[in-house]
Amino acid sequence: MKIGIIGLGKMGGKIALRLLKHNHEVFVYEHHQDKIDLMIENGGVGYNDMDEFIEEINTHEIPLVWVMIPSGEITNNVLIELGEKLKKGAIIIDGGNSNYKDTINTATSLKEKSINLLDIGTSGGLWGFENGYCLMVGGERKVFDIVVPILKDLSAPEGYEYMGKSGNGHFVKMIHNGIEYGMMQAYAEGFEILKSKEEFNIDLDKVANVWQHGSIIESFLLNLTKDMFKSDPDLNNIKGWVEDSGEGRWTVLEALENNVSAPVITLSLLQRFRSRKEETFSDKVLASLRKEFGGHSIKEK
Repeated sequence: MKIGIIGLGKMGGKIALRLLKHNHEVFVYEHHQDKIDLMIENGGVGYNDMDEFIEEINTHEIPLVWVMIPSGEITNNVLIELGEKLKKGAIIIDGGNSNYKDTINTATSLKEKSINLLDIGTSGGLWGFENGYCLMVGGERKVFDIVVPILKDLSAPEGYEYMGKSGNGHFVKMIHNGIEYGMMQAYAEGFEILKSKEEFNIDLDKVANVWQHGSIIESFLLNLTKDMFKSDPDLNNIKGWVEDSGEGRWTVLEALENNVSAPVITLSLLQRFRSRKEETFSDKVLASLRKEFGGHSIKEK
């Protein structure tokens, strides 16, 4: 299929390369020429002018654009511009972590212009390029069916699913990230307890490794933890400052609005706030894990 991609950051660049690897025709828009050049080297077509990019996309039988840039005002502005300039029948994919309430409103506005929006919650981090992504899709079913060839090639086996109407994809991804907060917090606390038993002098790399083989708590995150401790056993190069990108907050607010008790996710969010005032080893674990799976920035000493 022919697809345009806006944004070649940590996720967008890998998505573009994976699609090129599967022989899709990929057209990219980016400000940074070095990122454009990389796509061209791998068989893509690059633009650093938005109007020229959109002009090309509008020549395709079904104009299709995947937007993979930071959520919020930046994404909203791009979606508005695309809605004004793409021809009728075009499909826009918002693959970022937009608030599902914004997505519902945007989908309605675009539909008035005969433009289709799919919200695709995208999980897999930096490893998605090799392992395949997990894709949670919201929007009209008939539009979802059109892009299935793209989803199949991007995802891990059975790693994409239609979640329902507009907003559903981003809502499911929001809750996914809230659960992720809780899982990471549990690992971080457990490893801090292990480290605190100084007289045992436990090798955390060995613990993480053995837990990855037949243990009930083995996981992708634990595998990253193992690699993390192997390269920096005491996490001496990491400051235990843990940022949050919004989805955890939204998940907690959703729980409150629907009278759902979600203490683990809520406390894991509050622990991230606390990390910005006083550093602990568990905060270093959290900060390192975010860097390992998603390429998120860390504060180095």
